[in-house]
Amino acid sequence: MTSTSQQLSGLLDTDAVRKDFPILQRQLHDGKPLVYLDNAATSQKPRQVLDALADYYERYNANVHRGVHVLAEEATEAYEGARDKVAEFINAPSRNEVVFTKNASESLNLVANLLGWADEPYRVGAGAEVVITEMEHHSNIVPWQLLAQRTGAGLKWFGLTDEGRLDLSNIEQVITERTKVVSIVLVSNVLGTHNPIDRIVRRAQDVGALVVVDASQAVPHMPVDVQALGADFVAFTGHKMCGPTGIGVLWGRQELLEDLPPFLGGGEMIETVSMNSSTYAPAPHKYEAGTPAIAEAIGLGAAVDYLRSVGIEKIAAHEQALTAYALERLKEVPDLRIVGPTDAVDRGSAISFTLGDIHPHDVGQVLDEQGIAVRVGHHCARPVCLRYGIPATTRASFYLYSTPGEVDALVDGLEHVRQFFG
Repeated sequence: MTSTSQQLSGLLDTDAVRKDFPILQRQLHDGKPLVYLDNAATSQKPRQVLDALADYYERYNANVHRGVHVLAEEATEAYEGARDKVAEFINAPSRNEVVFTKNASESLNLVANLLGWADEPYRVGAGAEVVITEMEHHSNIVPWQLLAQRTGAGLKWFGLTDEGRLDLSNIEQVITERTKVVSIVLVSNVLGTHNPIDRIVRRAQDVGALVVVDASQAVPHMPVDVQALGADFVAFTGHKMCGPTGIGVLWGRQELLEDLPPFLGGGEMIETVSMNSSTYAPAPHKYEAGTPAIAEAIGLGAAVDYLRSVGIEKIAAHEQALTAYALERLKEVPDLRIVGPTDAVDRGSAISFTLGDIHPHDVGQVLDEQGIAVRVGHHCARPVCLRYGIPATTRASFYLYSTPGEVDALVDGLEHVRQFFG
């Protein structure tokens, strides 16, 4: 472990980073240190984000946009300032392309509904096809199933190879002239696979299809440039990137946001209202009906500041080295099967596995008794488990504050699980 620790310390000072996260000092079960390896589900929050939330509620709590008093103006400035920070973080051409939602699930549902309601050329109706993949989170499956059921559109998907990567051998048969939208995850929350988005975007553009990218497991961990990505919409969520829960982001190309209809009706999204009809505000406010998640957006802005202060490139390099180390260490555990790519090439930092015939829920419970927090189940991606003939997996996932010592604790903990179950 020493050489790995030295290698990683040259990438990121995790000792300094961990001091920013109060919860990481917590002890569990008679003094066992918390080993938090559930970052794909949600990340922990640094003091800087917690302070930003407290500062809003203690000093300038007010609704945004409509007030002329000092508190309202300060709240509006902070809320819209968060939009600026997010836009810069993902290299959006315009701040007006950043729509705040409550999470990535809402962002993806928003797009699916808009395309069902839209006029041509964007409308997804009978005879059209939507393409997804077998590795998607339920949030990027169910909205498209609902859209297909409502409109009569067809639903197709790319399958998976035995190694846990997309099978694109039939890309020209899956994405065809009938395809209206391709919605795909950038990094899988179960397999960890980093998908070749560029190839899929090129094929989609050849047939005139829109591309939606679920970047929830990417934006927190690596540089994501929406312009370089080439997609039309990108969704991600705040709570996985050191921000609060209850805040998500939908980035969309300006012309699409202007042409597509509203999602929710109410205050703030309107331009004029009469008893007969209404007109709508320009994007992004067109898609932010009602009082928004003000504190949460401000907290997300603080999270972006924090990630930029650490350096997203450093975070990506740290996680790649740590994931490579974890993959090698996990291979030492007898009867352990990694579900997904077994090397760190084109891979995120979530590692799912099975341990012999021990049920993942039992693995997670015994690990918890040792202070080790992992995720068990199908991780809201049940088709992946069906593809590999397993009921569930145990998932360990890392972030900027994760250390080689925590990987070693996991491996030791799994040996304890094996001994416990004989």
